Amino acid sequence: MKTLSLKNLTLATIISLLFSACGGSGSQTAEQKQDSTVATTPAETAMKDYIKDETKEERDARMKWWKDARFGMFIHWGLYAIPAGQHKDSVLRQDQIGEWIMNSARIPVAEYEEYAKQFNPTKYDAKEWVRIAKDAGMKYIVITSKHHDGFGLWDSKVSNYDIMDFAPYKKDILRALADECKAQGIILCFYHSIMDWHHPDAQAPHFPEYHTNKKSNPNFGKYVANYMKPQLDELVKNYDPAVIWFDGEWIPEWTEPQGKDLYNYLRNMKPSLIINNRVGKGRKGMQGMNENADAAGDFGTPEQEILEGKSDGLPWESCMTMNDTWGFKKNDNKWKSAEMLVHNLVDISSKGGNYLLNIGPKADGEIPAPSVERLAEMGKWLNVNGEAIYTTQSLNNYKEGETIRYTQSADKNYIYAISLKWVGKALNIKNIVPKEGSEIKMLGVETPLKWTYDATKGLTIEIPKELQADAKRPCKYAYTFKIEGTEK
Repeated sequence: MKTLSLKNLTLATIISLLFSACGGSGSQTAEQKQDSTVATTPAETAMKDYIKDETKEERDARMKWWKDARFGMFIHWGLYAIPAGQHKDSVLRQDQIGEWIMNSARIPVAEYEEYAKQFNPTKYDAKEWVRIAKDAGMKYIVITSKHHDGFGLWDSKVSNYDIMDFAPYKKDILRALADECKAQGIILCFYHSIMDWHHPDAQAPHFPEYHTNKKSNPNFGKYVANYMKPQLDELVKNYDPAVIWFDGEWIPEWTEPQGKDLYNYLRNMKPSLIINNRVGKGRKGMQGMNENADAAGDFGTPEQEILEGKSDGLPWESCMTMNDTWGFKKNDNKWKSAEMLVHNLVDISSKGGNYLLNIGPKADGEIPAPSVERLAEMGKWLNVNGEAIYTTQSLNNYKEGETIRYTQSADKNYIYAISLKWVGKALNIKNIVPKEGSEIKMLGVETPLKWTYDATKGLTIEIPKELQADAKRPCKYAYTFKIEGTEK
């Protein structure tokens, strides 16, 4: 049983809790095997409205590390890795993603809880996970603290439906990852689902269709106040994440005012916190950018796609999978090539965005080998070309033709022309004017390259004969030319 303190509670909250204690919340599930816990936060009158009052300079300073990072690891891991795309005789189609199996296979809450009783990831190695991300050139990790199925990967005092209380593993997954991220210099961030298919005051009564827009749960406000906010309190105060990455905001119970309230609630708890635009209702479709200028959230979230062009205002991050699914699904072998993943990173960076690339670990904690192999290849490329990605800015004309992308150093002294294919004997580009008498280098090659510039023909960079053989080139997939100059 969890002990509830009445300190700092409002009269309305106390009345609500008394109502719940008298049977107002309906049937009993794992979450209700203890009393509700309410967050202790500053009084509403004392809360700063960061959406209205934060200056552009303050926002830019808060967002700087995130914009500079460019490349992060998304981790979708939970109970859904156990069925791995198949529950009894129900096999998910190729277009059905693994972490949605509770909804797709219409699994009742009690039946799905049996997977929690089997979740024992003995091969989980936080040190190895962080090493893989770091070696891939990733600067931050976003892991699912709780996905739509409601199961928590940390030791929650609000609920026993978590890794410590409901599963045989009995170890705090997020604590191990937080400690290892700190040790290896990777920034820790949490995904958290607003939607919850397990909690009775959220979506659970909708079975057999948990995900529906046809009806809403009248008890959802109690879930927010007595369950979701207290769990977020735990995550922010105990694990100190740099980003909270919300999802599931599309349900009819959630509103933009609720999103703005939650945004300010969390920012008042940790002012430096960065929160995505799925905290409210601002996101417009899978393109992920805000429909309204005053929507809550610090960055847009294109999903499984890259913006066609630059964003004029809102920072953005493309979250994408390596195959077709987010959570592990044993029959999904449609892996993107390492070349495609590198090209995605270059394209996104040239447009001023971040790339959040997903892995879906197996139920035992092992990261699938195809993911590890592709991340290692990306790390090799970034070891050579990283200065053209990290801490860079986007040019007005971020591309030339289909195969050239541009980025610019933070001090604006250098422009990086990144070719998505081998250029042959010479590279000709028209958008850049080199500084007279300056050197042009290919990243990874010590010797400066010969070049000529003509106002009509543009810049021509000669590629020496010794680099024409694949084995002699500094990297694979894409090639970067560092130019001291300006945009035409």
